[in-house]
Amino acid sequence: MMLTLILLFTISDYQGQQIPLKTVSHAEFVEFVNETNYVTDAEKYGWSIVQIDVYNYRKVDGANWKKPDGINEVTSGKLPVTQVSYNDALAYCKWANKRLPTYEEYWEIAKNDHRIIVSDNKLPISEVEKVNLVGNVWDITMNDTSESVRLAGGSLFCSKSTCHGTAKEKALFVDKETANIHIGFSVMELE
Repeated sequence: MMLTLILLFTISDYQGQQIPLKTVSHAEFVEFVNETNYVTDAEKYGWSIVQIDVYNYRKVDGANWKKPDGINEVTSGKLPVTQVSYNDALAYCKWANKRLPTYEEYWEIAKNDHRIIVSDNKLPISEVEKVNLVGNVWDITMNDTSESVRLAGGSLFCSKSTCHGTAKEKALFVDKETANIHIGFSVMELE
């Protein structure tokens, strides 16, 4: 009961308006794929990375956005889409007429999101509307300058004693084709 009350009363707005950055849900990604027949990088490779905890991961055949762990299908369209790469996020943005935030924009917006942060292995990956932008799953950010893509916000595995990804100062980079069970993305309106 207490957790429910916290969720109901801590959903913040952004300077009196809706937060201008929205995590892409599994259902939204399904709509994109159904309309475009898009094939993700993980599907092309036939495998992806499945993170077990902050220190352990493995390559799993068949892991992709439909089956993030390579075995089980996603149980709720309200969960964040995962097992997507930077390339996949850009394709979605083009279709949806949205854009990825820069790393700085992400943190500027996230500081005004006062919903619960999913980290420290306290909760599983949670529905996007119920939790903070920070935590839950790593967010892909825009990077026009190199092959490396900076991730923002951390994931449910992050804590101050481990990766501490829920802090802006943390630097974690992946290449443009990397997907993971704890990598998703958020979008904002084109300017």
